[in-house]
Amino acid sequence: MKRLAVVLVLLATIGVAAQKNDGPRMPKDPKMDMTAEEMATLQTKHMTLALDLTKAQQDKVMKLNLEEAQLRKEKWDEMKALKESGEWKKPTPEEKFERENARLDQQIAFQAKMKEVLNDEQYQSWKDMRKHKAMHGKKKMQERGRRG
Repeated sequence: MKRLAVVLVLLATIGVAAQKNDGPRMPKDPKMDMTAEEMATLQTKHMTLALDLTKAQQDKVMKLNLEEAQLRKEKWDEMKALKESGEWKKPTPEEKFERENARLDQQIAFQAKMKEVLNDEQYQSWKDMRKHKAMHGKKKMQERGRRG
């Protein structure tokens, strides 16, 4: 009887380990089901609560967040379409460099715009929030076994 139980556990373990693995996929982010306007609105409200923004600052931040959300949504939809059509290929090192360079340029421009809108104390708090969020996301990726 013990042998039968051991054999069943062993077979179940092998069955689970042998499941088909399609390789890495884009994570299904619930935010990507939202429109760019919805994402920007939520982000602006989070920032308003955290940074105590004035109405004028809220309007300016909303405009900036909307631009960022539209850009993110475009990139996400473009990548999703490429993957679904089967035309997606692993990027070359040059393409990776160009993408990363463009992404960093975008972040620098966004940061400069935010510096114009926020006062010094708010800006420092905002930078701290972004740093914390980046480190938290990096930690989550490591926990899930993705990039390290």
